Amino acid sequence: MRFADTGSRPEVLKTLAGMVDSGRIPHAIMFSEPDGGSAFATALAFLQYLYCASRSGGDSCGECPQCNRIGKLIHPDVHFIYPVTAPKTSLSLIGEFRSLVQQNPHFKEAELYEALGMESKSAIIAVAEAKEVLSSLSLSALEGGYRSVVIYLPEKMNQETANRLLKAIEEPEQWTQFLLITHSPEKVLQTIASRCLHIPLGGAVPAPEFQSPELLDSLMEALLAHDLFAALGVGEEIAALPSRENAKAFCKFAADAMRNMFLLQQGIKLPASSSGKAEQWAPKARKTFPRAALACFDRASRLIERNVNMKIVFTDLVDKLFALI
Repeated sequence: MRFADTGSRPEVLKTLAGMVDSGRIPHAIMFSEPDGGSAFATALAFLQYLYCASRSGGDSCGECPQCNRIGKLIHPDVHFIYPVTAPKTSLSLIGEFRSLVQQNPHFKEAELYEALGMESKSAIIAVAEAKEVLSSLSLSALEGGYRSVVIYLPEKMNQETANRLLKAIEEPEQWTQFLLITHSPEKVLQTIASRCLHIPLGGAVPAPEFQSPELLDSLMEALLAHDLFAALGVGEEIAALPSRENAKAFCKFAADAMRNMFLLQQGIKLPASSSGKAEQWAPKARKTFPRAALACFDRASRLIERNVNMKIVFTDLVDKLFALI
């Protein structure tokens, strides 16, 4: 699968190719799409470009042994996880999965369950899948390059599965790549989603519900003006939100804005109605800011969960963001 065959937007494909060309590849990427979209094809094309020995012109060659094996889903260092019904596993049904992808890489969720001979209601990504993949990742890559895991529908993970995979996604071994494909990003466990770079193939990251978006506007205006005193004042306002849940909602709201900033800085056009003020901020901030800021907001959210003093959390957050902007 080459980028040219995916049907995804050219600016998205250019961004993905640029990550590989520059060597700045996020260790975990989550693609979101409507059911039956181009995400699985795009994930395969990204892997093919990553592994290709003769890539050029922003696309893989499509002919070398690496491209051939990835295109057929038989590369020994690429692993696939998808919802199944016990006692079966993704590995035990890989033949049926390969046939489905070969026939239609833009398959729908219902078509997956039909191809695997199971009902959607009982299909999950169980902890056995996580154990199997982690066991594979503990071994050296058979071909000496990347080891990759493609997780289709991470929203089907239960908590135990997510906990097993969390450390591997958060702190992967060198040359390890995770690609997640979701139809419902809001249903993916936050502990997993927050560790991924989110690339929506159908538009911008949907803005989560948060009742005081003006707080982020004020914070970003102060940061971009390099006004630390004003930024600290906004930090105190955020710390004074009525509850820890409100504070966590702010962190999630801000994190999604940072993801949109990143996409805009990469040249991906987003609908103005869903990108908020990220379009105004993107050209003014450093290119390194959105991803670094995303990690800061995620850290702040974890500290809030641990009952750390709110004023300390947000004073520290503002100091870190001020140094990054």
